Amino acid sequence: MDKKTVSYIFVIAIHLGIALAVFVLPFLSKLYAFLIPIVGGFLVYRTKNRNNEVILVSAYLVGAEVFLRMTGGNLNNEYIKLCVIVFMLIGMTYSGFSAKAIVFFLFLLLLIPSVLITTATDDYSTNVKKVLVFNLSGPLCLAICAIYTFQRKITFLELQYILMAIGFPILTTTIYLFLYNPSVRDVVTGTQSNFETSGGFGPNQVSTILGLGMFVFFTQFILYSKTKILMIINGLIVLFVSYRAIVTFSRGGVITGVGMIILLLIVLYFYSSVKIRGKFFVVFLLTGLMGLAIWTYTSMQTSGLIEKRYANQDAAGRTKKDRLGGREAIMDIELKTFFENPVLGIGAGMGKQVRKDNFGVNVASHNEMTRMLSEHGLFGIFDLLILLITPLLLFFNNRQHLYLFSFYVFWLLTINHAAMRIAAPAFVYALALLSIESKSSETKKKVNVALD
Repeated sequence: MDKKTVSYIFVIAIHLGIALAVFVLPFLSKLYAFLIPIVGGFLVYRTKNRNNEVILVSAYLVGAEVFLRMTGGNLNNEYIKLCVIVFMLIGMTYSGFSAKAIVFFLFLLLLIPSVLITTATDDYSTNVKKVLVFNLSGPLCLAICAIYTFQRKITFLELQYILMAIGFPILTTTIYLFLYNPSVRDVVTGTQSNFETSGGFGPNQVSTILGLGMFVFFTQFILYSKTKILMIINGLIVLFVSYRAIVTFSRGGVITGVGMIILLLIVLYFYSSVKIRGKFFVVFLLTGLMGLAIWTYTSMQTSGLIEKRYANQDAAGRTKKDRLGGREAIMDIELKTFFENPVLGIGAGMGKQVRKDNFGVNVASHNEMTRMLSEHGLFGIFDLLILLITPLLLFFNNRQHLYLFSFYVFWLLTINHAAMRIAAPAFVYALALLSIESKSSETKKKVNVALD
């Protein structure tokens, strides 16, 4: 084995060890949470961010967030977002940012009117600081990350290193889930989202990060498995992460991960030569067989309940009235609220209180798009348009960014089922804004070599 293969396997082994250590000694999770930004900060300081180390450190933090939260390592729910924001600001200090990123300064300015409405509330039962932090930490993290990454030039290999920085702690998460609940069959009794198979943490967020992990290791499997041993290792990791994602019984993250993979395959097919396209049948067949194997095994382990979950049925096989676990009702309320307050909205973070007072529904929104409408009004529409259009416009001059559409769809689908509770959608959206340094012909050549 060459040195790169040995190093890769060694890093995987370290992250397997982290999962085992934290499972045996839970207090190590807090030490892990402290060490990541400390070691990362030292790395950035030593290199003066010459190779965009802040992105690598932030990527690792994003990948580790759910693991830290489920094991009690986080100082608070916004810890990782705050760390990412700080590292991005440090990166700007060392490396500056594009003047064209002004569009995301505009995005931030458009948030201010709703913030002013919230701060002016006379409802003393509302903790203004808490609701603002909870609802705006995600958009703020996205904007700061986007300002730093906007048209920042990196190579495709450097982008893959960033993905692996996300992926390694996701592998740790997956191993921890197995240690926490080795027997899925014993704890699955219905078709609702399952906390036992999600490490005792929110299945929606676990599913989201594992869905991202599915994509990360699939890219490693299909593009960077140069030897048989790497192909076996990466293939097994894809299967394992996908299996644990599915058995959370939270569909959003799995569907998102599958969507990202499908988009990647379409892009790779487009970039491959006529000769390689002829071999693409094997790629599609192998991917399909892997998916079938995962699904069949999961169905056996859950006694067929997973099939009922995705068919929107309960354990008895009866079709459920709602398809989104009650989220439709919240979305309807948010849309009604928007039409009643179309210009300024009801104020950032005030949606939950308004729903409680007027509709008797005391639950936070899972949909960032309808939340932006109800709480930010017309300004929210402008902000959403900025987010929706900008990556697509950049694509015309950045066609060599093979992952752009996959990153874009991860952000778009995630904010529609899990809002921005974790930093992943904000950070991955920003990765779609990076400029990949290579000509289109060079990118096609790399794809052909990888797939040959």
